[in-house]
Amino acid sequence: MPKRITLISAAALGALATLLAALPAAAQTVGANAAVINDVTMTTQAQPVRHRAVVKERVSLGNDIDTGRASRLQVLLLDRTIFALGSNSRIKVDRFVYDPNRKASAVGVSVARGTFRFMSSRALHANPGQSSIRTPVATIGVRGTIVEGAVGAAALMIARREAGLGRYAGDPQTASLILLRGPGANAQGGETPGAIDVTVGDKTVPVEQPGHAVFVPGAGQPLIGPFLMSRAGSAMLSDMLGTSAAQIAAEERQVLQRNPVVDDFFENDKGERPTRPSPNQPSPNSPTP
Repeated sequence: MPKRITLISAAALGALATLLAALPAAAQTVGANAAVINDVTMTTQAQPVRHRAVVKERVSLGNDIDTGRASRLQVLLLDRTIFALGSNSRIKVDRFVYDPNRKASAVGVSVARGTFRFMSSRALHANPGQSSIRTPVATIGVRGTIVEGAVGAAALMIARREAGLGRYAGDPQTASLILLRGPGANAQGGETPGAIDVTVGDKTVPVEQPGHAVFVPGAGQPLIGPFLMSRAGSAMLSDMLGTSAAQIAAEERQVLQRNPVVDDFFENDKGERPTRPSPNQPSPNSPTP
């Protein structure tokens, strides 16, 4: 069966931005779906019963979002942070604070299972350490960067191929592997590498070198690392997320850095209607699945 892929174009992002700007504060909208591939389901305030997700659908605090087999989702938050999910994943946005006048934001997300990528926005850089990602056994404090991770069976699949990690008895429900991917040359927060702080129990370990990772086999087990993740392990995680290094760079450049529609809205203190690109100005591509 062929893939069912739905993407949002640069022009459609303008309409999406205008729609989000008009939402009442009570809706607690934090962003919208920017790319939906195959089987993605979610709950929303408008439709509290689980249903198939669609592009431009609003994402609010507390919404449950799931991806099925061979599926992927990309969410664009109001502060231009991007959160991507691979197959068989589940997340929920627990916290979102955004001050467009100060261009500062903070995000809190829970990942119950599967694979994820968190790509920080410029606004998030203004509040370093205030954003976090929670897995069943770890809390990841984000200091402006690109973080990837796997939870549950996906984490064990990668860990078993990493030297020295395969001997640990991991929990297929809670095991967590977290990788500091680090921003590329087009990172919207500049070229500052950023960092993450991973907390398990009463122990916090900083990860400050891109390409390094930590592994938590399960509840009640100690954190292992940081360690330099192998190329094979890094590639496996990228495959699970459905992206390559080139595609990650394209997301940074096209969706975040050089999309005039997004820039006009998300960086406009007055929240005015975004301007459209001139006819002679090529529109950037949609997010790459």
